[in-house]
Amino acid sequence: MDLLPRRNSTERPRKSHWRSWPASRLLVAISARALASTDEALTLPQLRALVVVDTCGPVKLAALAATLKVNSSTALRMVERLESARLIDRKTNPDNRREVLLRLTPAGRDLVARVLAHRRTEIRTLVEQLPAEARAALVPALRALTEAAHDTAVDPFDEMRRVGGLIDDPLNPAPPEPPHGGRRRAKDTTV
Repeated sequence: MDLLPRRNSTERPRKSHWRSWPASRLLVAISARALASTDEALTLPQLRALVVVDTCGPVKLAALAATLKVNSSTALRMVERLESARLIDRKTNPDNRREVLLRLTPAGRDLVARVLAHRRTEIRTLVEQLPAEARAALVPALRALTEAAHDTAVDPFDEMRRVGGLIDDPLNPAPPEPPHGGRRRAKDTTV
């Protein structure tokens, strides 16, 4: 995520960019505090990978790399660390032995749930401190910002569909969960 506004040499910086930096730093700090509240020694990018796998899983390694916008070797090293921490399970796809499928272990699902719950609680506490008028304006403003971002961190399904990374779980014969508004699970997927 770029924190500095992009502009060409002839464009003057807009005050709205400068005013949004504290909010951006606040949201990153909330995510970092939520992650620090666990006993795990994870980075924010590793948490983002866990959230993507939790939201979309099982996923192909190549699709995870594309969604995170990293190269495959970077994604593989990240997955190896998460696998050694017993947070991700990595298996060969029985339908295509050249593909690696990733899904969270129970410990990985628990970690994601705890971090997201901590983050939601902290955000809720802050929002409740706002006057009613500010709270009412916040929701549509955040929706507009999210829509303007077109970011896979917000909805990783678009990228997963594009790269063919969404698959039924051949390792689990149970039928997949039905989609909810285009998503398999209604989850907080921002990191």
